[in-house]
Amino acid sequence: MELRHLRYFVAVAEQNNFTRAAEKLFIAQPPLTRAIKQLEEEIGVELFIRKARGLELTSGGAYFLAHAQQILDKVETTIADTRRIASHRKTIFSIGFVPSVFYGQLPLMVRRLRQNKNLEIVLHELKTREQVEALKAGKIDIGFGRISIEDAEVDQEKLFDEPLIAALPVAHPLTARPPSMKELAEMNMIVFPSSAGPNFADLVHGLFRRRGLKVNVIQQVNDLQTALSLVASDMGFTLVPEQVRRLQREDVEYMPLADDHITVPVIASRRHGENPNAIMRLTNTILAELVENRLTGRYP
Repeated sequence: MELRHLRYFVAVAEQNNFTRAAEKLFIAQPPLTRAIKQLEEEIGVELFIRKARGLELTSGGAYFLAHAQQILDKVETTIADTRRIASHRKTIFSIGFVPSVFYGQLPLMVRRLRQNKNLEIVLHELKTREQVEALKAGKIDIGFGRISIEDAEVDQEKLFDEPLIAALPVAHPLTARPPSMKELAEMNMIVFPSSAGPNFADLVHGLFRRRGLKVNVIQQVNDLQTALSLVASDMGFTLVPEQVRRLQREDVEYMPLADDHITVPVIASRRHGENPNAIMRLTNTILAELVENRLTGRYP
């Protein structure tokens, strides 16, 4: 099996049509059709159902597509990193993150890692689900997110639970004292992100649902900064992790909640079964120290 077979297969699967796939690949249709047939014979599985109106993936084809895409992503990442290492003579260490975790201690970890002059740190802003896929494709080496996702190829470690706080318009009546979840549920709510779950918005909705509360979502936005701008515009409130308090805004007030145990986790994701190299061992040592600082109240 050659890489071109995988590229051909992915193109056909995405287009659901041999003619369009051939045009995308800049090859004639007959050799493309033959290549897919050879691939099916080699695997011993029919990958497509041929129909009059086009192609449809079989269950085996759908499974093969997900892994073929990962293989191609891994190859592209390896080539790019190889070129970068050759030009800079440095080792690449890639970190995936959701923005809210980088308002706390994680920048300290990056700063300490960057003290190694032979190491190049590459940061990728990715949702937790995207981090899992990026780990499997070799695009990142470690990820930091909020969501627990079951995947046999990825290990997740909860570092600590972080309290949620309410972001409210400055001088709002609920800033006189810590508001309760019930009081917040009576306000308009701004949630983020607006993309399909599982995501931070799902966690927040679940906290209200488990208390028998309904929220009136007035706006869904893609990122934290936009959510805070809408709060500043007096459109409603949003819940944010405690670390976000460091993002000072004159027009937004951060309030602790009256309810107990309103928290979200900070989760580290790594590839399953991978022996940690020297960089990962250093990263784990720094992380353990930062988590200990957090849990014992020595928060820088």
